[in-house]
Amino acid sequence: MANILVVDDEHGIRDLLSEILNDEGHNVELAENAAEAREARLRSRPDLVLLDIWMPDTDGVSLLKEWASAGVLTMPVIMMSGHATIDTAVEATRIGAHSFLEKPITLQKLLKAVEQALTRNAARKPTAVPGVPVSLDPGRTPAVEFMDNAPGQSAPPASALGPQSQQTFDLDKPLREARDGFEKAYFEFHLAQEGGSMTRVAEQTGLERTHLYRKLKQLGVELGKGKRA
Repeated sequence: MANILVVDDEHGIRDLLSEILNDEGHNVELAENAAEAREARLRSRPDLVLLDIWMPDTDGVSLLKEWASAGVLTMPVIMMSGHATIDTAVEATRIGAHSFLEKPITLQKLLKAVEQALTRNAARKPTAVPGVPVSLDPGRTPAVEFMDNAPGQSAPPASALGPQSQQTFDLDKPLREARDGFEKAYFEFHLAQEGGSMTRVAEQTGLERTHLYRKLKQLGVELGKGKRA
């Protein structure tokens, strides 16, 4: 059982998600905008937040960025939207979102995303500074490093990390090139995590399979790389 905060400006969606999650044994608190979400996060310290992107006062990505900048993104956040683009989903993931759900949200996708987020959160120690760590070593161009450790394991030395465990991106590049590099690493990571299953990768990344195939082809991602032996 977990404490889950649902943030969405649509009354019907809040009620539907609350009913489903309550039936699963979770405690659910509701907020219809960013102001209420801020208060609820301080008051109840949720184990998980379901956060809508499009809201009237402050959009969900801006609220996520606010929490990350303030160092209070200690809980997994699942973003929700019916109109977001791949760029929005990638940006939210870069900031610190756990995953992205496209509306209308199916029961199976909702419960799977919630279970994965809660399991990963329980297996990891909270980080002191949430967000993306940036290396600022003297004499080198700043680079962003993304690491993902197996549940229950501490971070291994940098020399022991494989290509799916660590990715370093050169920030001294045009924006489009830097973004393409991140997106390629992002999809290769999920392909490896899901054993090359395009269905599960589509669910995890919030993309339709046709869009996903086009995106992977555009980025030059080798589909065979993700398949487990």
